[in-house]
Amino acid sequence: MKQFILDPGVVDLFPDVQINVMTLQGIDNHIQADKLDYFQTLLDEGTKAAQQFITVEPFRENPVVDQWRQAFRQFKTKKGSRATMKALLKRVSQGKTFSPIMPLVDIYNSVSLKYGASCGGEDVDAIVGDMHQGIAKGGESFLPYGETEDMPALSGEVCYLDNKGAVCRCFNWRESQRTELTEATTNPILVIESINREQAKRADSAIIELQKLCDDFFKVEGTLQKVTADNRAVVISE
Repeated sequence: MKQFILDPGVVDLFPDVQINVMTLQGIDNHIQADKLDYFQTLLDEGTKAAQQFITVEPFRENPVVDQWRQAFRQFKTKKGSRATMKALLKRVSQGKTFSPIMPLVDIYNSVSLKYGASCGGEDVDAIVGDMHQGIAKGGESFLPYGETEDMPALSGEVCYLDNKGAVCRCFNWRESQRTELTEATTNPILVIESINREQAKRADSAIIELQKLCDDFFKVEGTLQKVTADNRAVVISE
């Protein structure tokens, strides 16, 4: 049995933290050429909806962006790291578009954009032991996507961790090659992160849409769970 566990250190930093969790079993995540237009439409619709979160100048003062900027100041971060939500909205503010990558990633990116919600995903089968959102001790092994050298986590950094090292650093900033979603992934875990009640409300709506989109495409109904300060552990694999 594998669990997803919210460690006390994260709650100490963010008392209203909430992680909406969805697990899926037995999906086919391979890219299908005849479905690319479908995913492009999802991403375009998400991009259009994301405009509601970019209403003031300068960009950094938009509430969703500023909330995550302030959050990243509360723990040790690698120079140049930035919240995934900030990165997505920055692209939208610059008039950039999003192209299909693979089904699961396209689905959660479209939902992330539409709801201004920080989404991410990992391959449950690649997780070693339990998966934690916790505070790194420092030195946890981490080989990010696109790199060839280890980039260990920093002491005091908010990370997703397992028994082998860091799974994803600085909340959902960068993920490990070891656990990342691929076309071969059949049993994923998808998460939506919230650090305040306003974000949590949007996340509750976003996870329902994420479940529906996955059910429609993969014909697999996702299992929804929620991790909070009051409920810090859920089962993600029997």
